[in-house]
Order: sequence, then C-alpha cells, then structure tokens
Amino acid sequence: MPKLIHAEALPGYKLRIQYADGVTGDVDLSHLVGKGVFQLWNDPDAFARVAIGTAGELRWSDEVDLCADALYMEITGKEPDEVFPSLRRVSMHA
Repeated sequence: MPKLIHAEALPGYKLRIQYADGVTGDVDLSHLVGKGVFQLWNDPDAFARVAIGTAGELRWSDEVDLCADALYMEITGKEPDEVFPSLRRVSMHA
C-alpha cells in the first residue's frame, strides 16, 4: 500500500491528499460533518488541523482518524484486492 505523504484541508470539508506513488486526489468528507465523532468538525478550524499520524492515518487530534487505505481506494476507484494482492482468491482444482 502506498504511503500517505501529504494532506491539506480545503474549503467545504474536502481534503487534498497525496501518496508516495504519485496518486493525488480530493476527497469530500462533508457528509460526515456533525455525525458521531465527526461533531468535532462542526468547527471548520478543527477540520483544518488535519495531520498524518504515526501509522499513516489521517487524524484530527486524538478524537478522529481515517484510514488512508480506504481513501486511496476512493480516489483511485480500485477494489481492495487490487490494492492488496494477497486478498485475491486463488482458484483451486481438486
């Protein structure tokens, strides 16, 4: 899985993220604002404080984090088995 190397908050609760393999894209997270732990983002300044955590996740303080792998798949349109080849099913003939 490519490593997340850059994250930037954009207006309208969007993020521009970049991965080490050159994949860059924008992700709209506005549908999450105000729901559950994402109530933190009711303050646009809190959303703007996005950072990359030590495990490569996107994080907002210790309260909210998002999986960089899931966002990579959203940007690229790839399925999990395309990103993680070990998930591919192997045909076996008995």
